[in-house]
Amino acid sequence: MLTIREWAILIFIVVYTFIPTFGGMIRILELAGGPALIPKNPRALANPIPVISHVMGSFVFCVAGAIQFLPSIRRHHPSTHRAMGRILVIAGCVSAISGLWMTCFFSFPSALQGSLLFSVRIIVGFFMIGLIGWAVLAIRARNFCKHGALMLRAYAIGQGASTQALFGIGWIVILGTEPAGLQRDVFMMLCWLLNMLVAEIIILRLITNMRSSPPVPI
Repeated sequence: MLTIREWAILIFIVVYTFIPTFGGMIRILELAGGPALIPKNPRALANPIPVISHVMGSFVFCVAGAIQFLPSIRRHHPSTHRAMGRILVIAGCVSAISGLWMTCFFSFPSALQGSLLFSVRIIVGFFMIGLIGWAVLAIRARNFCKHGALMLRAYAIGQGASTQALFGIGWIVILGTEPAGLQRDVFMMLCWLLNMLVAEIIILRLITNMRSSPPVPI
């Protein structure tokens, strides 16, 4: 049974994840032959498989990840936690690998991706895969604390698009235009850094709490 606080966290993360996923789902609908409700993307039309893989992998990773971090699920439903963890690992790797593929092989105009953003996307993509792999090794070694911290860091990277979408909307509302060129590169990078900073703060708080109470497997 989830607590009120856990329900609030879960709803917040699902809504937060829905911001970029909504556009992705509309794109998938279009690629499946549905109506074009958003501006056409020639890259997606030419090669839809990595786009669909990235949208679906990211959505599953972010939603399943939200459930995985709820203490009630870990305590009272460990088999569910383990089963969803396997799904989470696959979805996270699909999201990162498809993102890397698009970064390397899609041709982006310089206004949407400069050399800085290209490099950052390559780094965070491989870093996310590395964190997930390391987390798998940690749980096999029964190191629950390290496993939870590593997965939280990978989750922060996976939620980068949500933060970018949220602050991107704010940017448009305030300035009346989307960031482009180097501005966009720096903006996207800062959103990932913000997520990773929040993850480290949460990890630090969890470590502090664990020192003052019996440990709970993560």
